[in-house]
Amino acid sequence: MVFKNDKIQGIIIKRLSRFLDERGWLSEFFRSDELPSEYVPAMGYISVTKPGVVRGPHEHVQQADLFCFMGPGDFKITLWDNRPASSTYCNRMELFLGANNPGAIIVPYGVVHGYRCISIEPGWVINCPNQLYCGSGKTFPVDEIRHEADPDNIFVLDEKVRRAVLS
Repeated sequence: MVFKNDKIQGIIIKRLSRFLDERGWLSEFFRSDELPSEYVPAMGYISVTKPGVVRGPHEHVQQADLFCFMGPGDFKITLWDNRPASSTYCNRMELFLGANNPGAIIVPYGVVHGYRCISIEPGWVINCPNQLYCGSGKTFPVDEIRHEADPDNIFVLDEKVRRAVLS
């Protein structure tokens, strides 16, 4: 499978603004009145990723993610449309978000995603997915298809590495 660099259907990117005052800053990263109903969060969590570390790539069967990259830290985010019925199937996108370019992104289910912390300091990521992790009471299987352990993984964050894998 060969991916082409282009937009992906259903990806929503929101530029984030910081409202500064003498106390610090504040930023709205989602509002339920601005989101399509299928992406309204069911939970939220925050993670810290060490410099150079990659999370993913993986995809979800039913879950959509609403990631917020505000800082500290900066990230390279890579997305692949792995939905055969999508008009943008086999498209690939790269984004750079974080302290230097604050933004939020909605990743629909079926879109493979991964990110690398590219700053010298650890990076923080907030995620507000539209599904509960492991369902109500954490009694269901995790909704993930993980690709990072697959030796034939075609979802590689760095294009130079991807070309080497495919050749």
